[in-house]
Amino acid sequence: MRYSRPAEAEVITSVPAPLSGVVTFMFTDIEGSTRLLQRLGGAYADVLAQHHRLLRVAITNAEGTEVKTEGDSFFAIFTTPAAGVGAAVEAQRLIAGAAWPEGADVSVRMGLHVGEVAYRDGEYLGVELHRAARIAATAHGGQIVISDALRGAIAAEGPAGCSLRDLGEHGLKDFAEPVRLFQVDIEGLRTEFPPLASLSARFDILPPELSTFVGREDEIAQVSKLLRSTRLLTMTGPGGTGKTRLSLRVARHCEESYPHGSSSISVVSGMRSSRRFNVFSRLDGQPSSARGP
Repeated sequence: MRYSRPAEAEVITSVPAPLSGVVTFMFTDIEGSTRLLQRLGGAYADVLAQHHRLLRVAITNAEGTEVKTEGDSFFAIFTTPAAGVGAAVEAQRLIAGAAWPEGADVSVRMGLHVGEVAYRDGEYLGVELHRAARIAATAHGGQIVISDALRGAIAAEGPAGCSLRDLGEHGLKDFAEPVRLFQVDIEGLRTEFPPLASLSARFDILPPELSTFVGREDEIAQVSKLLRSTRLLTMTGPGGTGKTRLSLRVARHCEESYPHGSSSISVVSGMRSSRRFNVFSRLDGQPSSARGP
């Protein structure tokens, strides 16, 4: 199946020379591209080609530079912040308005940032480039996320029909300092998304350890190993033997393996077994109305 170009999509063919200094970075990719490939099979090639063409329309119309394309991912830079954000907005509008085959839910996440970059030996280099990639990784399909630095640079130059939503400060992988992020809301398109996939989105509600945990390294290692192969692990034993303390220590020990964080939930000892079953069923994603033993 072939797809027609939207009538409003006009490609500007000029290709800017390599840039250096302060530029605007844009990273994009298709959310769930592997699942989409499995679902569409051979038809995915046409979908990917359509996606690439629409992204290139938006990038070239904003006089941007397509730096690198790998699979469904794009990296582009722009001479001005307004051009970068304008390209992202146009791309989302083109994608939302395109005709896709049945079963092809094409949602592209986008992240933008402004900062200094150097161009050497055919490569763009700079820590702000990496920060831009981390910002893009926090977004969801159909969402545009930009840094506070970029927001300040486009204060009076935002695209028509758009507004900015403050998403607060977020931690980014490999960066010590959090960054304030904003969402670009586009009139007529989806504006509600789950929380950003940042380090700040971790769900971590473990009680503080009021004393030093000594020993039991073998038990910690054994329980940690068992957790890697099951979704529900029960530790039993007489009262006062340290089951709760051990479980909390294991939770701390394994927290890096669970990107969404960890928590502690108290199950009342007098609770009927059927109610306990419902509690654990909900945690495991099963209907809470299931009948327990």
